Amino acid sequence: MLTTFMKKTAKFISTVIVFTSIASLSTLFLISHSASAAELKINVKEISENKGHLMVALFSGKESYTKGKSQWSSMVKVSKSEEVITFSDLPDGEYAIKLFHDENDNKKLDFNMLGIPKESYGFSNNVGQFGQPDYKEAKFTVKENTMIDINLF
Repeated sequence: MLTTFMKKTAKFISTVIVFTSIASLSTLFLISHSASAAELKINVKEISENKGHLMVALFSGKESYTKGKSQWSSMVKVSKSEEVITFSDLPDGEYAIKLFHDENDNKKLDFNMLGIPKESYGFSNNVGQFGQPDYKEAKFTVKENTMIDINLF
């Protein structure tokens, strides 16, 4: 009878140790995973018209930026002269942003007959007033929580 009791106690202790180990590993995984997830807040300034949407493209790396293939995008309704766009759960790294204010909601940047944009636009680091900048001019680093300002041209 004593051996049966000891076997059941040993089994119970083993089970507790296994569950405790799993819980500990799960907690460590969640902590390490959340520590590597960054948040990027983009403060878009100088919005001239309180209508339409901001069309924001977030690029990870030179190749995606050059090809115009964004990894993340957002469309935000404009209601004031400054808007904040948030991208969450981003890996730390280098990024670049292209955005424009789609005032007439046709989902494209409109140009005049000379090829000059009729709607406001901007890039990270506030470069590119006279055309799309190179990636090296527009790139910035996201690490943990990052906030950047972009002024529209």
